[in-house]
Amino acid sequence: MQLSITSLNSGSNGNCYYIANEREAVLVDAGISCRETEKRMKRLGLSMSKVKAIFVSHEHSDHIRGIPVLARKYKLPVYITSGTLHNARLDFTGVQVLHFQAHEPIQVGKLSVIAFPKLHDARDPHSFVVTGNNVKIGVFTDIGYPCDQLIEHFQQCHAVFLEANYDEGMLEKGHYPYYLKNRIRGGKGHLSNRQALSLFTGYKPSFMSHVLLSHLSKDNNCPNLVKELFTLHADGTEVVVASRFEETPVFTISSSPSKVVASIGKQTSLFDTVME
Repeated sequence: MQLSITSLNSGSNGNCYYIANEREAVLVDAGISCRETEKRMKRLGLSMSKVKAIFVSHEHSDHIRGIPVLARKYKLPVYITSGTLHNARLDFTGVQVLHFQAHEPIQVGKLSVIAFPKLHDARDPHSFVVTGNNVKIGVFTDIGYPCDQLIEHFQQCHAVFLEANYDEGMLEKGHYPYYLKNRIRGGKGHLSNRQALSLFTGYKPSFMSHVLLSHLSKDNNCPNLVKELFTLHADGTEVVVASRFEETPVFTISSSPSKVVASIGKQTSLFDTVME
């Protein structure tokens, strides 16, 4: 009983997350070009023909800029709230646009997708949990603060894409103007490494096999720093940093606590997961 996941890109230059069962897949956001999405999926041995829908978290360009071309080319329905659609200001001509409501599951084949509101400086921002084969995957990025709903869903996930956007010291000492620093750390911006780690250590279920640290700032974070920080507290969870330049491996997430498979294309390696 498994789901497959990968980050095709994660960062302010574009975000796109892939979750699939044996027959169908969904994308959460599509902030890289159609061509780049195709190229990265091909390198991983994935087919766009398996993708059945795109779910949109909010209207910022790094999450939506690739949607119109991708959706038209592959005839994909786009699930988006009316507020996000209004603020997106993209040409969705020829695209099947479907609205979703928070807390109401949407069925895509045998995948179930549920959205819930998050704290971010957008019109109507949402996080997502994708469920299939008794496995739950959370997509939790672009979050100003870990609210009670996030904590509740986090505790149920077998794997998560979790924002760790900035190191507080690097942001404070960095070159960003004061207003932008306050926007990032102001409660409706992004999660710091410390905030993400507190969520992880405080509420991680024993069966969480992978955390994919996502949406790292180019200027205010360091992949090695945050990976080392989380690895010290991982307790058997595989810690992966999702790149802003390339795709991650495809990770096969199981509801069984014993073993998890990760693969890139035709190459496969096996991780023995030590559980609490």
